[in-house]
Amino acid sequence: MKSPAFDYVRAESLQQAYELMATHGDDARVLAGGQTLLATLNLRLSQPTMLIDIGRLTALRSITVQGGVMRIGALTRHVDLEESPLVAQHLPLLAQAAPHVAHRAIRNLGTFGGTLAYADPAAEWPACVLALGGTLVLGSATGERRVLAADFFQGIYTTALLPEELLLACELPVAAAGERHHFSELARRHGDYAVAGLAAVAQASAGTLSQLKLVFFSLGDRPLRASAAEAVLQAGPLTDARLDEADQALRQEIEPFADLTHGVPAKKQLAATLMRRAARALAA
Repeated sequence: MKSPAFDYVRAESLQQAYELMATHGDDARVLAGGQTLLATLNLRLSQPTMLIDIGRLTALRSITVQGGVMRIGALTRHVDLEESPLVAQHLPLLAQAAPHVAHRAIRNLGTFGGTLAYADPAAEWPACVLALGGTLVLGSATGERRVLAADFFQGIYTTALLPEELLLACELPVAAAGERHHFSELARRHGDYAVAGLAAVAQASAGTLSQLKLVFFSLGDRPLRASAAEAVLQAGPLTDARLDEADQALRQEIEPFADLTHGVPAKKQLAATLMRRAARALAA
């Protein structure tokens, strides 16, 4: 199929983008990397009359570290994160996740902010940002506001972004001394959407985990944090018995969505497998 007809403007500044969004309202769509939007246009799942291209707003394409916080601009490409020495040094979870984002051709064009704003529950970046305690920086003609990742993702393709706002950046605390990161996902083929995935962060000492965050994706309508399983795993040394107890806690607290190839029991089994692997890797 081909997309419906639309007008196109390449914004030369954030202010111009805000003005165009205000003028055209629901009839406008913002184009960043285009790896999702162009597909939805061609399938006529999205039918805007105005396309606002912000791809040349280079101020939104950056990775910087200051005061213990990494700021990633919304137009930073997936491949930029994959290849960044700063990311590898300060936020290894993102470096581990990047190669799992679709295929190389898509990573070369797709943007970090575009993925966060789209809020696909099977995407890697939302889960990583939640596990890392990130803050989303949102901008409009009236100024900026910050929203915690825990409050930003609200459902399938639904976020706290207001119609007049753009996602400008994401701010993430850099890894503390002794902090360990683990990312893993299970997919039918590398590059496909994950059947189940996990972003995990913890401190480890003498085989015991603390400050643990387990965030699953591709299980529900948004990234899911497994608080009950976290509590069990942090209650003492990581023994086989503790893993079994955490396994049961996880199965009780999550109710995954079934998909075309995996039912709820299968999804729970995959999530439990990912949790066990992550806990052992973090505690090693």
